[in-house]
Amino acid sequence: MKIKVGNKNYELNFGIGFVRELDQRNGVGAKGVKFGMGLTKTLYGMRVYDPACLSDILYSATWADSTRPTPQAVDRMLESENTDIEKLFDDVTAELSKANTVKLAAKNMRA
Repeated sequence: MKIKVGNKNYELNFGIGFVRELDQRNGVGAKGVKFGMGLTKTLYGMRVYDPACLSDILYSATWADSTRPTPQAVDRMLESENTDIEKLFDDVTAELSKANTVKLAAKNMRA
């Protein structure tokens, strides 16, 4: 799946690097110890159509691109009237359900 942020297209990669990126951004921790769970928290946010979670997923999925957009650029893209955010939620959810590294977690969130 690709998204356009600004005037550049980015390939989204939902691999292990994506999961690690979400853990860094949204992971659970206590007293300096991180426990991960970024994927789980973010998948729940997708279920309730939380635009901040969608933004985190899109940004995190560009982890493999050396010219990745900034989180603020992703936010601006989502805020644009030219973005069909409902379709984007649906498309990203479908891609997450197919990606080998996250499909089981996505499936369990639907159960």
